[in-house]
Amino acid sequence: MTATDARRGPITEPTPLTSPVASELRAAATPGAVIFGRSRALRPTGKVLPEHARTHNRALVLQTLYSAGAQSRADVARETGLTRVTISDLVADLIAEGLVIELGQREDVRPGKPATLIDVDREAFHIIGVDLSEHEVFRGAVVGLDSQIIDRDEVCRDGATGESAVLLVEALVERLLARTSTPVLGIGIGSPGVVDPHGVVRSAPNLGWSDVALQARLAARFALPVHVANDANVAVLAEHGSSDQDDLLLVKVGHGVGAGLIIGGRPVVGGGFAAGEIGHVVVGTDGGPRCACGRDGCLEAWVAAPRLTAQLAELGGTGAAASARDDILREAGRRLGIVLAPVVGALNLSEVVLSGPAQLLDGVFHEAAVDTLRKRTMTEFNRDLRLRMSEQAEDIVLRGAAVMVLSGQLGVT
Repeated sequence: MTATDARRGPITEPTPLTSPVASELRAAATPGAVIFGRSRALRPTGKVLPEHARTHNRALVLQTLYSAGAQSRADVARETGLTRVTISDLVADLIAEGLVIELGQREDVRPGKPATLIDVDREAFHIIGVDLSEHEVFRGAVVGLDSQIIDRDEVCRDGATGESAVLLVEALVERLLARTSTPVLGIGIGSPGVVDPHGVVRSAPNLGWSDVALQARLAARFALPVHVANDANVAVLAEHGSSDQDDLLLVKVGHGVGAGLIIGGRPVVGGGFAAGEIGHVVVGTDGGPRCACGRDGCLEAWVAAPRLTAQLAELGGTGAAASARDDILREAGRRLGIVLAPVVGALNLSEVVLSGPAQLLDGVFHEAAVDTLRKRTMTEFNRDLRLRMSEQAEDIVLRGAAVMVLSGQLGVT
């Protein structure tokens, strides 16, 4: 199939992954490689039972190289606790698959033959990341193995829902695949709503989706591994990669409001895959604005970016308007603090991250949320609590989608 985009030129069918590792990567896109399952840690940390050893140890070697950079085989053996024979065998396989490369000999003043350095081949693959969380556009990027944005594109949503929205996602992925000649490791997608571990969007009211098997559909269409998860759960993966915290709560404010949670280094999704769906928690008993779900006073009705933007746009440019603007943002921040306080208290979290439009969330909104959190939690247990803005900006879901693919396909983050 060939199509034409007025800005980008011809769009062709993507080239399938043809390296020796292709069959293994496709095999990894099975329920056994689910990222947002109930017990999987993001990073392998040690040896396991014999029946799982080879797959786990392979990921352990890749994680060590991915995190530390160029190492000798002996360095990797010391770091992982695996024998040199095991390391030699695993590295040989990884080199044959195109995942690891030899960089040459280390300059060493010690006697004996200098060690040969190895590393993950960071130029071997690209990843396609897609963010469906914005109100007006679907955004995507070609992402490198180190989560660097290589190229990007977007499609205007124009209010599309249901099947029309799915077709827009397919078109965006097709355009992104046409942007790279490097083999693609996989496709990662952050979607609003409740998404199960197999990439079925159970419910995304803002997109008009109910039980949409997005992961399976895209995998069949593009013959590549695909991972789909809730956008806030995807975003917290990106934040976790740049944080030293094993316990982390990220609140994503966009078209809706959701939260991603990592506890003990493991993503938390809940029994119904809806952990973090705080947007439709009713805040208080004093009513409040009408929410899209039909109830009054949901957090999303107070805090969602389109709602706040519309309210602020109605104000004039006078001093009174500036004061009214602060009142709107202060109240929205306070409502968020009310919802977060029991979560912070129950989990004894020390860090909460906000992701969303800085012009809305920074300043008055942030101050009100912090003040409310402190007033509603026990000071002696939460004196070190920090609520901060994410430094990932608008690319947080795109980068998190890349992390999701890396973890799902190679077992590294």
